[in-house]
Amino acid sequence: MLVLRPVEPNDLPQLQQLARDSLVGVTSLPDDSERLSEKIAASCAAFDSDVAAQGPENYFFVLEDLDTRRLVGCSEILATAGFNEPFYSLRNRHFTSASRELNIEHGVPALSLCHDLSGHTLLRGFHIDAALVRTPFSELLSRARLLFIAAHAPRFAEAVITEIVGYSDEQGHSPFWDALGKHFFDLPYVEAERLCGLQSRTFLAELMPQYPIYVPMLPQAAQDCIGRIHPDGQEAFDILEREGFETNSYIDLFDAGPTLYARTANIRSIALSQTAKVQEEPLIDARGRYLVSNDALHGFRAVVAELDFQPGQPLALDPALCAALNVRAGGTIRVIAL
Repeated sequence: MLVLRPVEPNDLPQLQQLARDSLVGVTSLPDDSERLSEKIAASCAAFDSDVAAQGPENYFFVLEDLDTRRLVGCSEILATAGFNEPFYSLRNRHFTSASRELNIEHGVPALSLCHDLSGHTLLRGFHIDAALVRTPFSELLSRARLLFIAAHAPRFAEAVITEIVGYSDEQGHSPFWDALGKHFFDLPYVEAERLCGLQSRTFLAELMPQYPIYVPMLPQAAQDCIGRIHPDGQEAFDILEREGFETNSYIDLFDAGPTLYARTANIRSIALSQTAKVQEEPLIDARGRYLVSNDALHGFRAVVAELDFQPGQPLALDPALCAALNVRAGGTIRVIAL
């Protein structure tokens, strides 16, 4: 059985292996033991904190195979993007110029450095073992974060965003980075992303041009990258699109990948998830597949399970599910159809 839970200090060795395997552009998952140790400690403090409002907390989850004790994925929620430093992105909007005398008006798309998205809750750090791609466990790894937000809404913003990794080729070259960022930092794309994972994007973002960049002046290969998704990032995009997230006018600063946005109250797994009381049964007459979580903080657990869920009725769980979710008869769980 696979269960999603908060990260723990002894997860470090396996987490570093996940970092090595992760897609270039997942900067929140650096292949560096010291930085990962800091992230784990910060996450443990976040889960243990007794806060009643949105703050700088980062909630780090891992997907564990309970039979083998092997970690097969991870994902995160940053409660407030830009809390401690600006959260930079590029705004892609038309810039219009006009001549009254010639009666001509012309619009040109332009990219402008901004931190408009600061203050939103950020989903990030999604990575799953290649053998589990396009399985229900990908849904668990991504959407269980939304069940956690539903259970602890005061800790999060009224809007949620995520940056989807943009296009780069098999050699790790990003045409967008080569056309723009590389002119301001003499670094390959992969190295720039690595530095951001070890430190932050702020120091690089502040060296980017402060004036609008006219899109038609970029090479066609770079223009084609704007809003384009890396093939390995498509699943993360698809899951959240089904949740009601939409693209907007913002793109990633380095690889031009799209940003997804949703009002928290409108996200499917938040709006439609329901709670039920646990009824422990030795056997379950399963009628559907669901994502199930408890509503705990540090003890948060989520699984995929075959259940017979009837709204307003107690929900039967077998002893193995109760143990995986760390719940007892009479406890409260949260359920959403897979």
